[in-house]
Amino acid sequence: MRRFRIADQVIEEAVPNLQAVLADAYQRKIRPLCLCREPGAAMYIARVGDHYIVKRMPSSGGGHDSSCSSYDPPDELSGLGMLMGSAIQVDPESGLASLKLDFSLSKVGSRARPVAAAGNSDSVVGDARKLSLRSLLHYLWHEAELTVWTSRWTGKRHWWNIRWHLIEAARQMTAKGGMLSEILFVPEPFRSADKTGIEQRRVLALAPALPPATGPRRLMILVGEVKEFVPARNGHKLIIKHMPGFVFLVDDGLYRRLQSRFETELMLWDGDEASHLIAIATFALTPTGLAVIEELALMAVAENWVPYESAYEKKLVDALASVNTRSIKGLRYNLPADRPAAAALLQGQLRPTALYIVPPTSEPSYMEALEELIASRPDIDAWQWRTAEGEMPPLPAA
Repeated sequence: MRRFRIADQVIEEAVPNLQAVLADAYQRKIRPLCLCREPGAAMYIARVGDHYIVKRMPSSGGGHDSSCSSYDPPDELSGLGMLMGSAIQVDPESGLASLKLDFSLSKVGSRARPVAAAGNSDSVVGDARKLSLRSLLHYLWHEAELTVWTSRWTGKRHWWNIRWHLIEAARQMTAKGGMLSEILFVPEPFRSADKTGIEQRRVLALAPALPPATGPRRLMILVGEVKEFVPARNGHKLIIKHMPGFVFLVDDGLYRRLQSRFETELMLWDGDEASHLIAIATFALTPTGLAVIEELALMAVAENWVPYESAYEKKLVDALASVNTRSIKGLRYNLPADRPAAAALLQGQLRPTALYIVPPTSEPSYMEALEELIASRPDIDAWQWRTAEGEMPPLPAA
């Protein structure tokens, strides 16, 4: 159970008057301190309607005790380590994360180009100075705490709270001189009874993507669940769930690159009916109101919305889904495939355990780097699944 210091008051998370205390602190712009460690880790208060939630500051999870629900694995265990301080710079006072992107948020001209972002500027490059489109999706998913899971949440994670957590995470990020939340579009859950209201709100939300009278077009960022790609007279149409009757146009050049670069994600999605396919894309509206995709990346997530990148990771994610102990899925960001990283971390009560999946084609250099990574964190236990040697071993006891 978390305890917070709010101004001169220490309060437990389960007290009956927590919402009143948080509402007052929210109005007074007071930051709570999580007391899992002394002198306390700074948090912030988010408002959801009339409800208030205490959330950790961006990239601050390592400052919490390993038993705290706000704890996050050390950055160096995932691809996040190579981005912190360069592509991602967090202001310790405001908590805002300034992001450097390797893709454009503006477009000169009236037509979309055949996008290379799905191929030659994605995570295979391993550029620590800027975030690729897929790496931005990874960071949003991580900061929205959608990589976290416990079996107690089974059946309780739906698109409406996925959407809220993504938008809330984006409110703590800046990019290209503006707030990321101002250009992020995440469709709200569709309800036929509110069809007119939803469409009206969508028109307002997409207004920044309309072309200006002069100068470059401003691009927005879409994050949504793919329903399907369907052929069009020229190119393809991307159909996003919760947006009936609305299409995103994808030209042939981008679609071919998409099929090549994200072949694995598409196959993983095809291979499991319960999984979801998440798209992140930059797009603009034409003067006639058509949405045209500029750049696009994909991510496969399991039924509980936890990401995975291989059949081996899917098996691990499924095993963790039934465990009561809190787990945190690791993401690769820009990390090359030949560099080891923790697939997940099982939090536990005494010591956390990093879970490593060794690919069947790993070279000796990979194993050497893995042993160095494990040795660098003696405070964290290690579990390994060497996939070339057999089935997944039992998960460590919590």
